[in-house]
Amino acid sequence: MGIVVFGSVFVDIKGYPYGPYIPAGRNAGKVIQVHGGVCRNVVEDIANVELRPTFVSVVDRTALSTDVIEKLRRHKVNTDYIRRTDDGLGTWLAVFNESGDIVASISKRPEVDAIADICARHGDEIVKDCDSIVVEFDMERSILNPIFELAEKYGKDVYAVISNVSIAAQRRDLLKKCACFVCNQQEAGLLFAEDFDDCAPVEMQAALTRAVRSAQIPRMVVTMGGQGAVYATRDGESGIVPPQKVNVADTTGAGDAFFAGVTIGLTYGKTTAEACEIGTRLAASVITTQENVCPRFLPEEFGIVLP
Repeated sequence: MGIVVFGSVFVDIKGYPYGPYIPAGRNAGKVIQVHGGVCRNVVEDIANVELRPTFVSVVDRTALSTDVIEKLRRHKVNTDYIRRTDDGLGTWLAVFNESGDIVASISKRPEVDAIADICARHGDEIVKDCDSIVVEFDMERSILNPIFELAEKYGKDVYAVISNVSIAAQRRDLLKKCACFVCNQQEAGLLFAEDFDDCAPVEMQAALTRAVRSAQIPRMVVTMGGQGAVYATRDGESGIVPPQKVNVADTTGAGDAFFAGVTIGLTYGKTTAEACEIGTRLAASVITTQENVCPRFLPEEFGIVLP
């Protein structure tokens, strides 16, 4: 069944100014609407490496949700476990400046409790033959706990992706059960109650090595924007992965693509450094257009041989 992803779906409405963004003024520009949501992005990125993942999620009953499902199917995502409810689709409204950076946003979260029911009814058939599990760590414990129980039952690695690090900080017990946790530099500072904002990669590497050992997190990767990423494991392995230089149109989705690459690499036998390199390549591929479209790859391009 490949990699199984549990999480929500959003529709992103994004505005871009034609010239320099004026915070207190009217800005002429263009507005586009694209399918979004952290886990929806991740599952599509995985599918774009021809790995045929499964998505366990919730959408609403509108034609827009039908478009979401049909696009995922075209990307060869298994959508058999997507449930329709009245309030299952989230919305994210964002405004960008002329450099492609977010200057304002509002998010309306969807109702995803139905994922717990999907797990109760179909959890064993979903998890027993999968290669690994991705979970949106912001979901309620009533949803997360059954997923982690299924992972333990069938010996599957769990990879955690977050939107709100303050929620992750309240679930350190579950972080200890994750094969890998990925966040950015600021989020790492919030998680460990330290100031990492001015750390260079070498300093961040040392700080992360100490932090994951103290917190007993098996493996953690911290992205540092234009400085690349650093990683560390509970067993003492650590390193720095340099960034790829590209022309940035929109940074949205870069972190999701990086996470997808790390998950792909670790799931299919790559070292942490190799997995981060895959993540860096996928992230670079999605930030060059405002639609954040990841091009198609073959597993062999990353040295992945499927079992």
